[in-house]
Amino acid sequence: MEREVILATGHRVPYDALVIATGADYQEPARFTGSTVEEAAESFRSHQRRVAGARSILVIGGGPSGVELAAELRLANPSATVTLAHRGPRLLNHQGTGRMGRQARAWLERHDVRILLDTFVGSADGVGARLRDQAGNTPSADVVFWTTGTTSNTLWLRLAGLGTWLDGSGHVKVDTHLRVLGQRDVFAVGDVNDVSEAKLSPSAVAQGEAAAHNIRTYLDHGKHAGRPRPYKPAPVRIFSVPFGPEGGTTLLPALGHDVLVLGNRATSALKSRNLAVSVIRKLLGVTGG
Repeated sequence: MEREVILATGHRVPYDALVIATGADYQEPARFTGSTVEEAAESFRSHQRRVAGARSILVIGGGPSGVELAAELRLANPSATVTLAHRGPRLLNHQGTGRMGRQARAWLERHDVRILLDTFVGSADGVGARLRDQAGNTPSADVVFWTTGTTSNTLWLRLAGLGTWLDGSGHVKVDTHLRVLGQRDVFAVGDVNDVSEAKLSPSAVAQGEAAAHNIRTYLDHGKHAGRPRPYKPAPVRIFSVPFGPEGGTTLLPALGHDVLVLGNRATSALKSRNLAVSVIRKLLGVTGG
């Protein structure tokens, strides 16, 4: 196989090592339409205008994104009716702890967010204009947001004839060194790979560090960078779910298999007030304003 990538423009880019980090595809507003900063900004402003003028808002999906979005929408438009529909028996039910879900539900209900549990909402037209739950009811709202998970952004690999690199769910299959199975010079990190752990920012950072070490080792033929480092998925990582700038819940791994769940004050300091922007800026080496 030639060690080069062919861009949509037809340009060919050679490589010594390749990293697939195309992430996952999200529903709007997490994903915006357009390809420039200006188009992204206008996309977000459009969502803000829709929310500000809405009398009723429906969020479908009660995981971390859905809970955070429902809380932000409540604070952004206090007069609107905000409903959160979730197919599970409790909020945040895939995160391994019930206390976070209870904290989220208590905050949302205290702020007049209507919560519908064990409620599966599907779209009759595949887009979202015609909704229906499992009982045949047709929930309606001026604005609907879907937060029902992500889709691995790997369709381009199938189109390139590399579908054998993917598992049944569309994730790139990797070995313990985060290399694509059967490829010694192609790595995959983050949401796009099939590593069995929660797809969270701390996981992506940890995978990136491990892949960087292994790439240096590969390019240096093990002379100076040491041996490849197996990546060990973490069963639990710290993560926060903000409820606006002054609230939220945080899962904090403790000794052994125990976890701690922190409340509003700690979560606000850790993430809610700044959304960890300073941490990401430092990680990317961004300085100044």
